[in-house]
Amino acid sequence: MAATTNFMDAKLLIGGQWVSGGEPLVVTNKYTGETIGILPTARQEDVDAAITAAQRAAPIMADLPAHKRADLLLRTAQAIRERKEEIARTIAAEAGKALKYARIEVDRAVGTFTIAGEEAKRIYGETIPLDAVPSGEGYFGFTIRKPVGVVAAISPFNFPLNLVAHKVAPALAAGNAVVLKPASTTPLTAVLLCQILMEVGVPDGAINLIVGPGRTTGEWLITDKRVDKITFTGSPPIGEHITSVAGIKKVTLELGNTSPVIVAPDADLDLVAKKAAVGAYYNSGQVCLSVQRIYGQQAIMEPFAEKFVQAAESMVVGDPLDERVDVGPMIDQGEAVRIEGWVSEARQGGATVLTGGRREGPVYWPTVLTGVTPQMKVVAEEAFAPIASIIPYDDFEDALHAANDTEYGLQAAVFTQDVDRVFKAIKRLSFGGVIVNDTPTFRADHMPYGGVRRSGLGREGLKYAIEEMTNLQMVVIRTP
Repeated sequence: MAATTNFMDAKLLIGGQWVSGGEPLVVTNKYTGETIGILPTARQEDVDAAITAAQRAAPIMADLPAHKRADLLLRTAQAIRERKEEIARTIAAEAGKALKYARIEVDRAVGTFTIAGEEAKRIYGETIPLDAVPSGEGYFGFTIRKPVGVVAAISPFNFPLNLVAHKVAPALAAGNAVVLKPASTTPLTAVLLCQILMEVGVPDGAINLIVGPGRTTGEWLITDKRVDKITFTGSPPIGEHITSVAGIKKVTLELGNTSPVIVAPDADLDLVAKKAAVGAYYNSGQVCLSVQRIYGQQAIMEPFAEKFVQAAESMVVGDPLDERVDVGPMIDQGEAVRIEGWVSEARQGGATVLTGGRREGPVYWPTVLTGVTPQMKVVAEEAFAPIASIIPYDDFEDALHAANDTEYGLQAAVFTQDVDRVFKAIKRLSFGGVIVNDTPTFRADHMPYGGVRRSGLGREGLKYAIEEMTNLQMVVIRTP
């Protein structure tokens, strides 16, 4: 791996110091299987020390003027930009993400920290007209936003830089201290980010890095009463567990989707096929917004299916560090075996595989299914894999109903040139976001992002995440 950092003796970051911990965690190249890094896992005393360090740093961050917090974040963005290739290659190796998309992730993280720096200067309150009621006569009221204190940030493997950035950047912008627990399969990118944060001068203890299993390290973190806020991206079962054991504290959860795309008969089928293929297969479909259910009007099903299969088959599969590759391995062989089983089960139930449907080790080829039913796992559950199903519909209302027929509700998409269909979709679709003439995978990093139902609680997006990471304080002054 062409990176300058040696990860073979990486450490935890606690209170501004790189320290050893417990048992070693081996990090591998997800395509070759070679060891590319070794970190210590965090013991209970390490988690305790990290929270203690964050608790001590929290008032320092809260007192740091907005322009200084902004400067730290903007300098972080610049440092990430300068180390783009090293970070991108680290992402490609430890996450199996194609290098072209890893570079895009780095660019997005630069934007995320930049916007967070700008938003640090725009944390506003508002005046409240207390004299709107008789009892408020003679009083002046306003609100201010104050940092919550200690933020526990638990991030997933699929965006080991930018989804960390979406937790760390707004937390620091708001004046909090952070204990970061990245995914155990992809912690090396977080090591690089924490190195950068320390180099730009973030106060000791404002960012702490621990790694380890969710059942131990994660559990110690989320149940600690000194943690004021949890921000988590992952699966619904883990999200549900967090809400059941965390106690009374603020929680933001982003928990996935079974992303639907509705294709109307007036849509540009070439455009839809191209965008839907990228949306379904980049990062091996391991994206919360990955295209999974494509509803096509009966009249266009045959030509669209042909175009979509061609787009899927044009994807280059292989080593993610190869510049030509579009689709690399899944995060581990177990996940590839899982989706292989799901597709086999769908086949046994009457589904047809138009292309793909094969596995080599941790690599699963881009797969297109037809003849699926709503009860099949490939439709009803989040696949988190490079598969997509094409499903026919007769009437646009039927398509809207089918798209809504899910426990999830993160983002949905509609391709049409008909403004009436657009507004009908906006009204009827029950999702955190509705994307028109692009796929559900569209995300600008400053927009409010989050879902309904089993897709989660709260919103990310820098301004909105800052609101989630601050407490609103009401100030009332009796005037003479």
